[in-house]
Amino acid sequence: MFPKALLLAVFGAASAVVAAPTFNDKGLLQFALTLENLENALFSGGLAKYSTNDFVHAGYPAWVRGRFQQIADNEAKHVALLKSELGNDAPAACTYNFGYNDVKSFVNLAGKIETIGASTYLGLARHINDTSLLNVGSAIAATESRQAGWITSSVLKKQPWDGALETPLPPSAAWSLIRNYISDCPDSNPDLPLVTLPGLKVSDSTPTPGGTITLTVSLKSAKSPLYAVWLDGVDEKYTEITDSKTTVPHGLSGTVYVGVVSSKDHPDRDNFVTGFAVVDFPFDSNARPEASS
Repeated sequence: MFPKALLLAVFGAASAVVAAPTFNDKGLLQFALTLENLENALFSGGLAKYSTNDFVHAGYPAWVRGRFQQIADNEAKHVALLKSELGNDAPAACTYNFGYNDVKSFVNLAGKIETIGASTYLGLARHINDTSLLNVGSAIAATESRQAGWITSSVLKKQPWDGALETPLPPSAAWSLIRNYISDCPDSNPDLPLVTLPGLKVSDSTPTPGGTITLTVSLKSAKSPLYAVWLDGVDEKYTEITDSKTTVPHGLSGTVYVGVVSSKDHPDRDNFVTGFAVVDFPFDSNARPEASS
């Protein structure tokens, strides 16, 4: 069975703004464990498949695999911690389809998932009532962010951070990204307090500021106007969508999340039209913040 979240829209046909169940601490913690189960499977599976020699043959120093093993150990500890918090209410691991086929694609996916993971915990934080659980989530988020920064800089030779502030992802937006890697889950797993949003793809994952990109979800039956919302740190930029196309705003850096919403209100379950996609605006060590336009 596919992981359970409230299905209120179908893939490829964004016909309405969606609504969802009320958040609660247990449900959000179950979502966090769903994420950690996925991360744990990604790292343990990749390391079971690729040896130190495989990493070296792919062009990485031998010590890179050792650091990946440490990340895998961290993810296993995150799973154990959240399981201990949830007890009998803990969701079990699912079956996954990560799609990597060599060391380099595994490393690239690991950096992407770690970045999404850090953003997910930041997005959960505003909805958690129990301060002790908030403290646990914050501690995990900090580790996820450091791991993502190490992969992107030391291994992939890109920027180690995305800007002055990390980017929080609303829970259902985060779910729209990680669910793509989940094939099936046990029937006994609990329902998650999330909406399953229509998938969104963009024509260019490294777009040029001021350029035009195409959104490949069908928007013909959705209410107008519609906007692309670009999440970068705690900033939200909006660009109007016309004929499934929109203009890329200036002033974005690093990993940015883009989705479709029905208003320029803060993006949340009340105005989501689609799920989110990841786009990148890489910058080198000489870059300085670009003025927004």
